[in-house]
Parts: sequence; C-alpha cells; structure tokens
Amino acid sequence: MGIPQPAFYILKCEQSAPPGMPKPSCVTPQTQDLFQYLAQRLMQEGIMGTVQPIRTSCMNRCSLGPIMLVEPGHTMYTGLTKEKIDRIIKEHIIGGSVVEEFVISKEFWDEAITPAQMQKQMGR
Repeated sequence: MGIPQPAFYILKCEQSAPPGMPKPSCVTPQTQDLFQYLAQRLMQEGIMGTVQPIRTSCMNRCSLGPIMLVEPGHTMYTGLTKEKIDRIIKEHIIGGSVVEEFVISKEFWDEAITPAQMQKQMGR
C-alpha cells in the first residue's frame, strides 16, 4: 500500500503588498503568522498527513483578505483570523460541514468558466 494522497489542500494566500500600494494585502504585520498558525493547528489535530497547507501568491480577492481556498470543493474563506481558522479546521476539514458564514459571496467568487469560455469573452 502506498502513501495516501491528501484529502484536502488548503491554499493560503501569502501575498503582501509593498508599502504605499493602494490595494489591501493578505499578509500584513497583523496577519503574517496565519499560515504558520494553520500548519501548527493541523499538526496539533494530528491531520497534517491528510491535509496539505500550501502557500500561494495573489488569488485576486485582495479586498477580502486574508483568504484561503479549500480543495476539493472550491471553498474560499475570507477575512481570516486564528479563531476562524480553528472553526474551519474543526467544522469543515474534520467535521465535513462548510462554515458558510466565512465563505466568500457569489458576487466575488461565482462559478468557474473554462479557458475556452474565457477566450470567447476576450474576443479570441
């Protein structure tokens, strides 16, 4: 029997904007430890082997950050705090129920479109 693949991938935006940039940033002095906190909590729960946290660059939802995307399911969580991460791990990752109150609204995260559909929208 081989090593099982992860049941979940958690992609955490780690983009920080340079000082003076007009758009918000997912990583600020107040939120710079959230990825480390996420990883520590997964280890403390004993589930790091089946849940893979991944640092990413910008996912283009800057005004709603800090954000993370849980796969499978395309579930994006916004406005992260340590308390929200705790609930997401407990209720979604372990319990199987999406924490709806932290999920991005459809206005900012609607259904996916294919690359071919994107090209048509761009007039190609």
